[in-house]
Amino acid sequence: MSKRLGRRKFLIYGSATLGTSILLKACGGDTNQTSDTGTPNQQADSGSQAPPSGSGDTIKVGILHSLSGTMAISETTVVDAELLAIKEINDAGGVLGKKIEPVKEDGASNWDTFKEKAAKLIDQDKVVTIFGCWTSASRKAVLDVFESKKHMLWYPVQYEGQECSQNIFYTGAAPNQQIEPAVDWLLEKKGKEFFLVGSDYVFPKTANTIIKAQLAAKGGKTVGEDYLALGSTEVTPIITKIKQALPNGGVIFNSLNGDSNTAFFKQLKSAGLKPDKYPVMSVSVAEEEVRQIGPDFLVGHYAAWNYFQSVDTPENKKFVEAFKKEYGADRVTNDPMEAAYIMVYLWKQAVEKAGTADDLEKVRAAALGQKFAAPEGPVEMKPNHHISKIVRIGEIQADGQFKVVFSTDKPVDPVPWNQYVADTKGYACDWSDPKKGGKYKLSGT
Repeated sequence: MSKRLGRRKFLIYGSATLGTSILLKACGGDTNQTSDTGTPNQQADSGSQAPPSGSGDTIKVGILHSLSGTMAISETTVVDAELLAIKEINDAGGVLGKKIEPVKEDGASNWDTFKEKAAKLIDQDKVVTIFGCWTSASRKAVLDVFESKKHMLWYPVQYEGQECSQNIFYTGAAPNQQIEPAVDWLLEKKGKEFFLVGSDYVFPKTANTIIKAQLAAKGGKTVGEDYLALGSTEVTPIITKIKQALPNGGVIFNSLNGDSNTAFFKQLKSAGLKPDKYPVMSVSVAEEEVRQIGPDFLVGHYAAWNYFQSVDTPENKKFVEAFKKEYGADRVTNDPMEAAYIMVYLWKQAVEKAGTADDLEKVRAAALGQKFAAPEGPVEMKPNHHISKIVRIGEIQADGQFKVVFSTDKPVDPVPWNQYVADTKGYACDWSDPKKGGKYKLSGT
């Protein structure tokens, strides 16, 4: 049964891990500690794991997202995208001649539930992989499950970085593919003074640590920082602080997640903080959230992503058309949905290259270097288990879509360990080399 999460719980899973160091630990125990050499004690060996189920008539995969609770506003649509990819693959003949059988579980916006369901999918359902999570709190909660069982998670959402697991493939943006370019663009176009607002858990707090370091390095200024418990609608105190800290206007960098965004944008407009003086840059608000909040409350504000429904590529036109045909003409696509859709295809390609769905070590190795003509543009799975991605910034329009106001010319390679933060500057990740693994020091740094 889902239970409501309070501020204390979020601090346990998130902000308590920051302190003086931004090196993050998995929830429920430090299962990914760093050795004396700076390399996490994750080894590139297969270890022991429950036999996955790919030897029957179907190949079982897990789908683990919040279908209820505060995060359902975002995660239910990601499930739709994953199921669309599975349907397309099955209609085309499946994987290795077998149909994919999805097993759905509800994380219920509760991190303990995510952990329990991940273990259930692996141990009882015998899935060969899991597509899942949205918040970093949920990913951190399940991390030790995947580490201890040497299993495989595909994670589709932009995040704070500062992690590089052998058992996770990340198809959302690392900070250098979303947050950092957004800050650079804002400094050039919108002003030097930033107020940071976010939900009270690991992603916003770590993201804001990165932003503050970046602003300090580039002549910007953090004038305020405040957090809201996930699911809370008590945003008036934050808006009051924004007005006090930025009496003449300035940038609001928003990392609120879930339905807290509804109250925030509605009260922001009610308070008269318009985008011409108080532009908001969001990193967790996309087309689906705009649709549910109402475009009238968001027109003129911005979001940084790698994909928008308005991206003009043949692959995107095909994706949008297929999604609307499956789920309704009024539905929209967004970045996490697209990242979820393509990760199913990247997994399929890895399985086909490996010649097996059951041998996860072979699938992990085969995933490296996989390329895909994604709706967002060409992507490639890099040795650090993250993908190269084009960076885009969009301005919200009256029809609920985004007008792209900035785009990189080509995909940007992912950098999981942040280069603005002193604790991780000069470090990288490479799972193609067992001597390097999840964290190693770059030569000359």
